[in-house]
Amino acid sequence: MTKIKVLIADDHALMREGIHTLLDLVADFEVVGEASNGKEAIEKVRELRPDVVLMDLAMPVMTGQEATRRIRKEFPRVKILALTQHEGSEYVVPVIRLGAHGFVTKTFGSPEIVSAIRAVHKGQSFLSSTAQTALTQEYQSAASDKDAIDPYELLTDRERQVLKLLVEAKTVQEIAAIMVVSPRSVDAYRSRLMRKLNVHNKVDLVKFAIRKQITAP
Repeated sequence: MTKIKVLIADDHALMREGIHTLLDLVADFEVVGEASNGKEAIEKVRELRPDVVLMDLAMPVMTGQEATRRIRKEFPRVKILALTQHEGSEYVVPVIRLGAHGFVTKTFGSPEIVSAIRAVHKGQSFLSSTAQTALTQEYQSAASDKDAIDPYELLTDRERQVLKLLVEAKTVQEIAAIMVVSPRSVDAYRSRLMRKLNVHNKVDLVKFAIRKQITAP
């Protein structure tokens, strides 16, 4: 029987020992080594060529995130299973983007960790329920931001014209003459467009215009 070779990377000796003891009880697993930080994890991967790295994220010398990035780049066939006590999207999303194949928390019981290792070894992804929730929330937030209304689209044609002339350093009187309206009307257009764009001064107005490529920076 071909065994799944596992490397355990965690800066807590008791955690490594506990996981090692657990995995030794699984017939198709072989713990080939341990690492106490991200740098050592990379060195052990080069030396031992494991199939799966059980990677703690919060480690000294080099974090698990950075070690994951480097291992995935140098050894694309090695599977990374992130292991952490943190469950928020700020931990889940970055390490998944860096190439981790799975994410489990240290509160998981032994059957779940064993299932996670087997899953990522087969090329499948494995996410704890909390990781799934975090990724779902991240996706929904990104989708919401994407669908948000561009405030520039709320401006009328006249307000857009005033915006362009303002960032071209035209005075209120000059704008009034160009648009053939009174200076009071220009002030009204300016107040409305600044309110719609949620800007409060000329500098922010110019920055907005540059981002929208309304005028050259």
